[in-house]
Amino acid sequence: MANQEELFKKVVAHAKEYGFIFPSSEIYDGLGAVYDYGQLGVELKNNIKQYWWRSMVQFHENIVGLDSAIFMHPRIWKASGHVDAFNDPLIDNRDSKKRYRADVLIEDHMAKIEDKINKECEKAHKRFGEAFDRQQFVTTNARVLDYQRQIDEIRARYAELMNANDLDGLKQLILDLGIVCPISGTRNWTDVRQFNLMFATKMGSVIDDSDTLYLRPETAQGIFVNFLNVQKSGRMKIPFGIAQIGKAFRNEIVARQFIFRMREFEQMEMQFFVRPGSELEWFNYWKEERLRWHLALGIPREKYRYHDHEKLAHYANAATDIEFEFPFGFKELEGIHSRTDFDLKRHSEFSGKKLQYFDPDLNESYTPYVIETSIGLDRTFLAIFSHALMEETLEDGSTRTVLNLPPMLAPYKAAVLPLVKKDGLPEKAREIVDLLKNHYMVQYDEKDAIGRRYRRQDAIGTPFCITVDNDTLADGSVTVRRRDTMQQERMPIDNLLMYIHNNTH
Repeated sequence: MANQEELFKKVVAHAKEYGFIFPSSEIYDGLGAVYDYGQLGVELKNNIKQYWWRSMVQFHENIVGLDSAIFMHPRIWKASGHVDAFNDPLIDNRDSKKRYRADVLIEDHMAKIEDKINKECEKAHKRFGEAFDRQQFVTTNARVLDYQRQIDEIRARYAELMNANDLDGLKQLILDLGIVCPISGTRNWTDVRQFNLMFATKMGSVIDDSDTLYLRPETAQGIFVNFLNVQKSGRMKIPFGIAQIGKAFRNEIVARQFIFRMREFEQMEMQFFVRPGSELEWFNYWKEERLRWHLALGIPREKYRYHDHEKLAHYANAATDIEFEFPFGFKELEGIHSRTDFDLKRHSEFSGKKLQYFDPDLNESYTPYVIETSIGLDRTFLAIFSHALMEETLEDGSTRTVLNLPPMLAPYKAAVLPLVKKDGLPEKAREIVDLLKNHYMVQYDEKDAIGRRYRRQDAIGTPFCITVDNDTLADGSVTVRRRDTMQQERMPIDNLLMYIHNNTH
């Protein structure tokens, strides 16, 4: 665990040092759980957005895009259930005066027991070596079975309490498990209370309750209220989807883990409208399709896992998370939900407008069911960034820090480096930058020795370094160095565009 904590600290430090992510308002001592994306961070973030948008909208004829407003009519949030039910169960420790989410305390407790299982597996693996069979071990070892029984019992009780919204029961479970405050080390807990997560604001010049607006806590409702607009204007036929990337805001009391849980964040959501009765088939389709999207980035399968929800939201009849193994453990990265017809029916009821679809194949009207795929852009950034950051020991014993990003997501696709700052090499290097910049983000760098410049580009994830030397002036060829292998090859300048294209798509 200590190693993981060290890795996470390195991730946060590297992100700041190289211009990926800064604490917001830092010169004013910052603002809790709010971050700014720097010059390299915004490029990586935009590339992730484009990768998602292409896979959703460009590659699917029956999915279109939307960009709905952040401010929406307040009755929308009444209809969606957010005004009455968008709450977190919070508990305070009287000694440390710190506030925690009750559900997170319980989940962290279960994660600690899971860590014990992993430690037992590690010990057995060392003992048995290659002959070690993890599956057999976890199903036969008495100590592991006891740990698993504890987890299963806690999970069953926890799910029952959450489904019943039993706040007293949650407090009792925390007491029964002996959970202590991480800061004070005591069990001096208050009662559990519900806290609404929406930010409220006022609109217009007259201040009264009727003018209270909310910053949207999710982007999905903007899609639902535009269902008919998009369907009619785009002549969309079910099944079809509406995709959106946008900001959302949640007044998280316990915001933590860098950009994993923020108060202002970005979501990439797609709502897929289907015939009633076909929703579970489509749910399974999107569950598999979304995992394929993640795996196409080249991150190993074992870093991902499905987590089926024990507690279903009031509107859902199936829900699964795709979890990623962050430096602080497996956590939710994306949610796939079968939302039934809850949203469109509620908005029909509250607005008085019929939100139905006439199906020409069935010759009847119905309220479509919805499959939602919702992924946190910031969490995806953190997953990709934390997995990519590594330190390598080279053959000569030296080390290098490399950000092993998928080339298609890298902020700069290439760096152009004149070997020295004279003899016409900078001018030739600038010509190559001009050739490439119409197609790719490229960086020109002439400061420091060439080895140090290579290291700098490794640290920001640039896949290719193009070195211009005296031979370039004579024969029009350059040296291209690959980030991942550090191997170099000579090629004509005319081949560069095709070379970069073939290796970054």
